Amino acid sequence: MKIMENENIRPSEKRGDMKKIIAVGMASVLLAALLSGCAGTPPDTVDTDEQRTQSDVTMESWKAEEDMEQIDKVGDYTVDTQITDVLSDAAFGDYGRLIFPVDEGYYSGSTLGGLSLVWYSNIDPDKTVEICNYMRDHALAGDTIFYDIYTEEEKAADPAKRNTGLFFFKGSPGERFAVCNAGGGFAYVGAMHDSFPHALELSKMGYNAFALIYRPGWDTAVEDLARAVTFIFDHAEELEVGTSCYSVWGGSAGARMATELGTYGPAYFGGDDLPRPGTVVMQYTGHSEYSENDPPTYVCVGTNDGIANWQTMQRRIDAMSALGIRTEFHAYEGLRHGFGLGTGTAAEGWINDAVAFWEDQMQ
Repeated sequence: MKIMENENIRPSEKRGDMKKIIAVGMASVLLAALLSGCAGTPPDTVDTDEQRTQSDVTMESWKAEEDMEQIDKVGDYTVDTQITDVLSDAAFGDYGRLIFPVDEGYYSGSTLGGLSLVWYSNIDPDKTVEICNYMRDHALAGDTIFYDIYTEEEKAADPAKRNTGLFFFKGSPGERFAVCNAGGGFAYVGAMHDSFPHALELSKMGYNAFALIYRPGWDTAVEDLARAVTFIFDHAEELEVGTSCYSVWGGSAGARMATELGTYGPAYFGGDDLPRPGTVVMQYTGHSEYSENDPPTYVCVGTNDGIANWQTMQRRIDAMSALGIRTEFHAYEGLRHGFGLGTGTAAEGWINDAVAFWEDQMQ
C-alpha cells in the first residue's frame, strides 16, 4: 500500500478523526456479530466453529474499545510520563517495546524526563518527549512509522530478529533517505538519544530518515543494517523515498556499522548488490580502518571523550583526505562521549553542518 499523507493536516489534528473511524468500525463489527447470531438458526443447531468465530469477533471489539479508552486516557506525553506507559501504549501495538532498549539493564529512570542511558551524556528530556509524541501522533493518524525488515519465517528461525526493525520519520515524498544507527557498545541500542533525534531532525529538513533497531553484536548489527538498506531499496516506491546518494549515520557502535557499510557495501554483509552510501556521518568512535573506496565522510567527537579518542578519529580522517576522499572533521572542546545532537553544548547545530556536507555530495 502506498503511504499517503495530507500535508495540510497536523497529526494531532487527525487524531480525533482516527478515533471516530475506529469507533464506527467497531460498531459495525458488533452489529455484524449480532446479526449473524440472530439469522434464524436455532441456538442448539449453531455450528461450534461459528459460535467460536462470533465470540472471537466480540472479544476483539471489546479489546478495541479498551484500546480507545487507554488512548483517550493517556493524552500527550510529558517529562513526567512513565516509560512503561509509552511501552504499553495501544497506539504502537507490538513494536512499542522497541522504542526503548529491550534489555532494561542498560537504561534507568522511570519517566521520560528521568531517562538515563549507559555510556551516554547530554540526554535532552524535551527531545525525548517530542520524539514519543511525534511517534504517537503519527501512529494515531494512521501513518506507518515502523517496518519489519525480516519475514515471519526468518524471525521464527532466529527469534532475535523479532527485536529488529526500522522506525520511519517521513520527509518530503521522493526526497533522499538516511539510515541512523544508535550506539550502545554492541550490547544494546540507545535509539532514544543516538538515532531517533537525528532522524526526527532530518525529517524536519525534508529528508526521509530511518532509525534502525538492530541485534546487538558486531556481525548481527551490520547484517541488519545491510538488510535495512536492501528493504528500503526494495520498497522505495511505496515509501516514497529517493535512493541516489543515500547516507548512513551512526554514533559510537552505530558509527562503526555505518563506516563498515560505507567501505564494503550492503552485499558484503548479506544485503543485495546495491550502491554504497553517498555519505557517511559518524560520531565518537575509535574506528581506524579505511580504504580508498570509502565514501565522503563527516566526523564529530568531543575532546573529553574517554571511550573514543578524538585524535584517533582525526588521524583516520587525515589519511582518508590524503587519498582524495572528501572529509570534514570537528572536535568539540570538553565534550564527553555520546552527546547526541549536542543541544545546549559546544556541538549544538553540528547536524546542520553534516547535512550541508551530505548535500555537497549530491551535486
